[in-house]
Amino acid sequence: MKVYLVGAGPGDPELITVKGKKLLEEADLIVYAGSLVNPRLLEYAKPGAVKVDSAPRTLEEIVEIMVEYARAGKVVVRLQTGDPALYGAVEEQKRALKAYGVELEWVPGVSSFLGAAARLGYELTVPDGTQTVILSRVAGRTPVPEKENLEELAKIGSTLVLFLSVDKIDEVVAQISRVRALDTPVAVVYKATFPEEKIITGTLADIAQKVKEEKINKTALIFVGEFLNPPPTRSKLYAPDFTHGGRRESD
Repeated sequence: MKVYLVGAGPGDPELITVKGKKLLEEADLIVYAGSLVNPRLLEYAKPGAVKVDSAPRTLEEIVEIMVEYARAGKVVVRLQTGDPALYGAVEEQKRALKAYGVELEWVPGVSSFLGAAARLGYELTVPDGTQTVILSRVAGRTPVPEKENLEELAKIGSTLVLFLSVDKIDEVVAQISRVRALDTPVAVVYKATFPEEKIITGTLADIAQKVKEEKINKTALIFVGEFLNPPPTRSKLYAPDFTHGGRRESD
C-alpha cells in the first residue's frame, strides 16, 4: 500500500515534474492543498478521479481518506505546493500513514523559492560573493529556535530567502537592519509563476512601505542580499586561465 507525495511546483502547471504529472494522470484520488496549489494542475487528472481539498480538513481526516483508497489498491496522490521538503508538514503525515502500514513515496517538486529566483532573473550565489543561501522564516504563531532568529542569520551576510514572513515585513526589516546596511537590496515575490504574480524590489529602507502599498500579506517570498545587485565578475568555470577536469590547459 502506497501514497505518492508529489511536489506541485511553484504555481505554473508546466513546472511540475514529468513524474509528478504522470502520477496525476494515473491517480484515482488526489488530495491537494487547495489554498496553495494551482487548480489548473487538477486538469491533468483522468475522468472520474476523486479530488479532495485538504485545506479545511484535519490531519486525521486527510490520512483517513488516503488510507481508505490505498487499502483498496487505488493510486493515491497527495499533492503539495512547491517541494514538500520545505514547510510541508510531511513528517506527521508520514508517521500517521506508517501507523496504518501505508508507505509514502516522495516525488520532489520545484520549490517556490526557485521559481521566484527564476522570475527575478538572478543567481542566488554570486562569483566572488556569497556562496551560501539560507532558507528560513521569522517566528510567528509557530516559533523558531532562538539560535535561528533572523538577526543571527543575517549576520552571516549570505543570501536570505524567507518563507511565511511577508505579513511581518516590518519585523523582518527591523531585525535584518540591526546587522545589515539600509541600502541592502530586497525583493518580494508574490505568487511566483502564477498569472497574478507580483515582484516588488527595493532596499531595507523602503521595502516594507512598498509591500504595504501593494497590500501583500501572504503567499510571498522575501529575498535579501547583494545577489540582487551583483558585481560584474565572472565565474572561474569558464575563465580561460582556469583549468579543470572538463577542460585541460592544453585545450
